[in-house]
Amino acid sequence: MDNYTNDNQNTYESGNGYPVDPNNNSYHYTGTENSANTYSAYTNTASNQDRYYSPYERRTAEQGSQKHREKKPKKEHGFGVTIAKCACLAAVFGLVAGGVFGGVNYLIPEKAQEIAVEETKESALATTSNSDNNTTATTAGGSIIATDVSDIVEDAMPAIVAITNMSEVQYQTWFGQTYSQENDYAGSGIIVSENDDYLYIATNNHVVEGAKTLTVQFCDENTVAAEVKGTSPSNDLAVVQVKKDDIEDDTKKAIKIAKINDNGEEKVGEPVIAIGNALGYGQSVTSGIISALNREVTAQDNSTGETYANTLTQTDASINPGNSGGALLNVKGEVIGINSSKMGGDYVDGVGFAIPMTTAAPIINELITREKVSEEKAAFIGINGIDVDESVSQNYNMPTGICVVKVYEGSAAEKAGIQKGDIITKFDGHDVDSMEEMQELLQYHAAGSKVTFTICRADNGEYVEQEIEVTLGSKN
Repeated sequence: MDNYTNDNQNTYESGNGYPVDPNNNSYHYTGTENSANTYSAYTNTASNQDRYYSPYERRTAEQGSQKHREKKPKKEHGFGVTIAKCACLAAVFGLVAGGVFGGVNYLIPEKAQEIAVEETKESALATTSNSDNNTTATTAGGSIIATDVSDIVEDAMPAIVAITNMSEVQYQTWFGQTYSQENDYAGSGIIVSENDDYLYIATNNHVVEGAKTLTVQFCDENTVAAEVKGTSPSNDLAVVQVKKDDIEDDTKKAIKIAKINDNGEEKVGEPVIAIGNALGYGQSVTSGIISALNREVTAQDNSTGETYANTLTQTDASINPGNSGGALLNVKGEVIGINSSKMGGDYVDGVGFAIPMTTAAPIINELITREKVSEEKAAFIGINGIDVDESVSQNYNMPTGICVVKVYEGSAAEKAGIQKGDIITKFDGHDVDSMEEMQELLQYHAAGSKVTFTICRADNGEYVEQEIEVTLGSKN
């Protein structure tokens, strides 16, 4: 061991801990305590050489003992005796080795040996391969886990857009005065369809609600104006349309329609990739796995305050503000979900949710294909109602929906048999939680068309569900 020769090594006079012994580079605890409850400094006196702490201490002791170990005198033998001993040992080793290998060959048939070698080769395949730039890892079950998703992202990115919602928000001062202010909100969308005139983009309802103006930014960063085609607030889904004439030719060449997978064959643990306009900075990518399927999550409509429950896919891929409306992809680059929300909090991490395409696809298709009727053909039901939200439902043991408080005489509702006190839970197969939501759906039905209402009617203290077909009246 090297000794310290610096004279300053003897100047460790203060401070707590174990000073360094300059002679053997060890830490020395003197065992003496001063009035300040600190250990005294290193000293060379023999009385203080009681304890040392050094990683080199054992090695030094062994080296010292070896240095002073007495050497035993060698026995003198002739060179011929040494050669004879070596020859005998070699002969014995050869006999023993031959017997062992012969016994193995006798006990294990040749075919069995071949199988053993083949099994060794197969088990060696169940390891991570570095021969393809770490793009995949093969598990023992033969499944593939994606580790490099750049090719998937490159193929899918042209179908993802960033959405900016300019809304006017009302504020109230301490003195009761109100004023409005424009705010912009960032979200994402997925190009899902097109026709001769429009490009259709699926997103979340909360991304576009209350929009004064909407703009869409494509993968080449070109921006165009957009408008809402239709919404389904209870499912938090919406479709935005963009006029093709407003899109530049270069942008048309750069973008594409997303590949949709709505077969519902996802599995827990399956790798997924999330793409969206996180925090409004532009498109970004996160990855993870499907953490759980069919999670029932309750959310609230910001504009109406209504709460609704949806069955969602849970993922640990990061879902941040701005990711809403973006795509959740499988390893084939297919959209299996629409990123919707994240569970937040100080102790929550990696819990995001997406609307599965098994739920979203038919609703999106309907939002695209249905058309609002003209004002001349506008329909009328003939009721007044109040909303029954979750809190009212729990307090009064009522179903959520629309409670009918008045039925107009001679109206379509009266003719069909709808009564005061009935609670409307569905309109034309769609769940409805508010009058506003039902009026939104009514815009797509002309006067004279037939619509099925699902209602709950009180019967001996219990609500009984039934369906009533209503021929809609004319609003004019």
